[in-house]
Amino acid sequence: MPNKDDLTHKEYVSENVAGVFVEDPALERRILRKVDMRLIPPLFVMYILNYLDRNNIGNAREAGMAEALQLSSSGYSLAVSIFFVGYLLLEVPSNMILSRTRPSLYLPGLMIVWGGMVIAYVGISTKEHLIALRFCLGVVEAGYFPGVLLFMSNWYKKSELARRFSIFYCASLVSGAVGGLIAGLIVDNMQNRGNLPAWKWLFLIEGCITIGFAILSIFILPDFPATTKWLTITEREYAMRRLEHDNNSTLAGDLSHTQSFIHAVRDWRTWLFVLAQSLCTCAGTITYFVPTIMAALGYTGKSVQYMTIPLYMASLVIVLVCCFSSDLQNERPKHIMAIAAISTISLIITAAIDNSKARYAFLTFGAAGIWCCSPLTLSYLSNTISRPAEKRAVAIGVVNALANLSSVYGSYIWPSNDAPRYIAGFSVTTSLMCGTVITAFLLMVLTKKYPYENTIDGGKEQVPANEVVRTSDA
Repeated sequence: MPNKDDLTHKEYVSENVAGVFVEDPALERRILRKVDMRLIPPLFVMYILNYLDRNNIGNAREAGMAEALQLSSSGYSLAVSIFFVGYLLLEVPSNMILSRTRPSLYLPGLMIVWGGMVIAYVGISTKEHLIALRFCLGVVEAGYFPGVLLFMSNWYKKSELARRFSIFYCASLVSGAVGGLIAGLIVDNMQNRGNLPAWKWLFLIEGCITIGFAILSIFILPDFPATTKWLTITEREYAMRRLEHDNNSTLAGDLSHTQSFIHAVRDWRTWLFVLAQSLCTCAGTITYFVPTIMAALGYTGKSVQYMTIPLYMASLVIVLVCCFSSDLQNERPKHIMAIAAISTISLIITAAIDNSKARYAFLTFGAAGIWCCSPLTLSYLSNTISRPAEKRAVAIGVVNALANLSSVYGSYIWPSNDAPRYIAGFSVTTSLMCGTVITAFLLMVLTKKYPYENTIDGGKEQVPANEVVRTSDA
């Protein structure tokens, strides 16, 4: 077996499991239990903190940051949107680096750096400082989300990925609820403690929590099946073979970064997924305005923060049900079309009615549909462009980076002067979700008509039956 520290290596499946793959349900269940316990909990908590550190600007805005920094509606939108410029620049390079290094060091390393940047919010005193720091935060955080999808696709079969990724993705919804709770408690208890306003305490406390958990996660996260000591030799070989059998492993030999990039951008599927993910990501900018929408519904003070909690928790249940159903039925596009259609109808009703309680209820269904489409689309992408892993890494990075670019202009569709109805915001978001229905239908039809074949330099890959050639993403 290769040493865990090797960055590029070959793995050989032993003779007793080479040749025809024979499923062993009991062994597979045992492996999955071990993998789930080692991967999902730490990644879940890491994404809670990732999302918290990215989106706490919305809670801070309502907790006094806007007044302290003289932040106008357009200034706040710029601070939100500049974050995604960094995403565009670094997502693809980050995934290319991750595919050739150790996730157990790389992902927590990113986390430590961005946690330090969140603490640095304590020192800002102008809106220019805020905008500059948000850009730098986006550069560092860029690698985490697409990196986790790539990392998980190196451990799970296609039919297993969406439910695990949905659990991971739901950390963003838990983060929304936790963020509202933390913000409410800090606004109540920390105002002007130690000569710091409550909104700065919000960043300081959350940044320290992030760094602390990042250090802990270094000792918890595994790297790859072939280099994992808590799997037996038999379990490691079976883990590799089952992914190979599922057409989810790297069988094409070493690809250079340039070759990987060229193969990914030449594939029309990559660009159709860019469109699909851009639509739901742009609609997802509603996340940054949930506290603001709560204020528009008539809630004030700490209630603005606390009323975000039921919305996120209800959405969490809806997302989990939809993604688990998608995995159990091994189907993606029809689920995307169904939940996007429900979201479209719910958002139309939210914009059309006056009753604040009814608007809150339909807003929950509308937002849940938006948040559900993103993990389903990314799982669909990973299942479709499944290998070689270098190409998959670049495709995920390209799709997520360009999709997040849509958040730059999406951040401007909720101007303060449109309160309390926010007709423009709801109208644009409704159109985006309607577009998500259409693109999911196109993906379903075209990927069925033109099934994906793994080719390198125009030819189908040929690999000996007993050899699996991999880079470090075994």
